[in-house]
Amino acid sequence: MLTKNKDIAIAGAGLVGTLLGIYLKKKDYNVTIFDRSEDIRKVKFSGRSINLAMSTRGWHALDEVGIGDEIRKIAIPMDKRAIHLKDGSLSFQPYGINGEAIYSISRGGLNRMMIDLAEKAGVNFEFGQRIWDVNLETATLYIGENEHGPFENRQFDQIFGADGAFSRIRHRMQRQNRFNYSQYFLNIGYKELTIPANEDGSHKIDPNSFHIWPRGEFMLIALSNDDGSFTCTLFMPFEGDNSFEEINSEEKLTTFFNEYFSDTKDLIVNLKEDYFSNPTSSLVTMQCYPWTYKDKVALIGDSAHAIVPFYGQGMNAGFEDITALSDLLDEFPNDIETVFEKYQEIRKPNADAIAELSYRNFIEMSIKTADVDFLLQKKIEAWFTKQHPDKWLPLYDRVTFSLNPYEDALAIGDLQKKVMEEVMQLPDIHENWQTKEVEKHILDLLDKNKADI
Repeated sequence: MLTKNKDIAIAGAGLVGTLLGIYLKKKDYNVTIFDRSEDIRKVKFSGRSINLAMSTRGWHALDEVGIGDEIRKIAIPMDKRAIHLKDGSLSFQPYGINGEAIYSISRGGLNRMMIDLAEKAGVNFEFGQRIWDVNLETATLYIGENEHGPFENRQFDQIFGADGAFSRIRHRMQRQNRFNYSQYFLNIGYKELTIPANEDGSHKIDPNSFHIWPRGEFMLIALSNDDGSFTCTLFMPFEGDNSFEEINSEEKLTTFFNEYFSDTKDLIVNLKEDYFSNPTSSLVTMQCYPWTYKDKVALIGDSAHAIVPFYGQGMNAGFEDITALSDLLDEFPNDIETVFEKYQEIRKPNADAIAELSYRNFIEMSIKTADVDFLLQKKIEAWFTKQHPDKWLPLYDRVTFSLNPYEDALAIGDLQKKVMEEVMQLPDIHENWQTKEVEKHILDLLDKNKADI
């Protein structure tokens, strides 16, 4: 039973862990957050970050607990993609059909602010505390310098694992009978680069765009920071042609960027230093079930469902876990086992759906954003949506600018894809797409598929 003044432990002082701590503290629970690292507010960030893209689900979670306006102070709206083609040309693709924006936020900056806000709310933090094991039956953490002990035993009423894709809490749960677990690494890694601010502190390129240099098997992205800089991420295969393994000297790096990203020469001024000093990180999709153990332990965020970053929904999905859990705590305040059961039943299908959507979106970002057919398809979808908003909402808008379940977005998106594949086969579609004939054809296809889109 989870009642007021019960002692709750959260493993992980990242974004999901800290927000969960704020939610639980505001419900009058005693909350302690443990993290194996030192306080991020006192150390330099590691150089392995991908800037965050806060969207509707994330803002909803922050606003529900009254901290959204504080976070908006460090957020920069991005209402469009800026596509940098190899020939140096630039084009823009608006995000929302009604001018909506996603918001760029520095991961380190947000994490620091969230810890401050959690401490202000009364959450207790214990940094530099290595959790090596957990007793699921008694909700006891075993904390020590190394995995061989000696251990300090810390018992709680409930434990939440918010300690990421390689969670120690989940590691213990995996040793249960009939616990399903899988992880899949992409052959694509990433490395952080930086576009510094101008001398006057202004941005070198448009701060209100999500910048993408799509190059097929690899790509570069850049998201703005509030200090005038951009955090860039180079996504590239680990091995093979145009890979991190192949580009292993300053000469090869210079040749590679001159050929594929020539317009960044005066932007990424510390390219060689960043490339060779920052780590090359991996991308993993992790899925598991169950997420909970009786009324004692629950996984949340990446520890339950790590996904690749190509839809910008990892943080947003983790925050949505928290709002779902919070609603259930309000509905069943004296029955934590029911809360945990319903929480995983609600969130697991949605976590699987956004994992699939995120995986697919790498193809869209790296290849399709530079494809004329894809760009026309997006125009047709936006045009048709304005004609029939009750019948069509583009997949991106459904995922990013609504609270509709990810599971529904995936299913409806697949139906829309089928419809648009047929539309794009119409003769002279590039010249005659904004017509009554095309509109009727889409309506007929929707009726044929009986899709309530």
